[in-house]
Amino acid sequence: MEELRRPRDLRLLLQAPARFAGKRPVVVIVHGGPEGQSQPGFIARNNYYLDELGVALLYPNVRGSTGYGKTFVRLDNGAQREDSVKDLGAALDWIASRPELDADRIMVMGGSYGGYMTLAASVHFADRIRCAVDIVGISNFVTFLENTEAYRRDLRRVEYGDERDPEMRKKLLEISPLTRAAEIKKPLFVIQGKNDPRVPASEAHQIVATLKQGGTPVWYLEGKDEGHGFQKKRNQDYQMYATILFMKKFLLDGMAE
Repeated sequence: MEELRRPRDLRLLLQAPARFAGKRPVVVIVHGGPEGQSQPGFIARNNYYLDELGVALLYPNVRGSTGYGKTFVRLDNGAQREDSVKDLGAALDWIASRPELDADRIMVMGGSYGGYMTLAASVHFADRIRCAVDIVGISNFVTFLENTEAYRRDLRRVEYGDERDPEMRKKLLEISPLTRAAEIKKPLFVIQGKNDPRVPASEAHQIVATLKQGGTPVWYLEGKDEGHGFQKKRNQDYQMYATILFMKKFLLDGMAE
């Protein structure tokens, strides 16, 4: 792990060990929230990607992340949602500027709101990524707001916009990855808990079904006894193994070992 950026920076890069020669593939990991923040810390299973697969990890803090002031947190609210997606594009530009990173081998991965960002990146940057992993992500803001548990619905409307307002509903549908699923061409791995009260499994079902109809390579893993993210160790292990297989097939395929 050769480079560790300060938590105030807008991105955190973790480099693979020096024994891995040449430009390294990159996994861009987007935090949830949206009001979260990626900071240096223990990365648990993700160490495997660095130490065994030789993949660099980039954790961007896009507009809407905490830790940079209240104005920054609000920059992605409501109709400004896709401004945060533009920040992912800037992260891809940054990767391309780094001689030690391989801009032709990029995978985007995220959970919850990070799952939405993963799907959005798959739409907007289909020509710049190799594959993506969406974990309990929002595929349609309108169906998400209508089906998320009632106790949190009004709180989410403050962040994303009120789908009951006709103009906002139109905007939410316009920016939803499901609406533009035909533009998702790169392989996608969708991971979902069947009993998720926050992002219902229907969000995963509809994007998977749509991509299958369009012929986009899509893998789907559903935890029958899980909610918003896998909590049971046996399921976490299975998710990890499946993700490694997905990466080897679609991100690392053709690389010299």
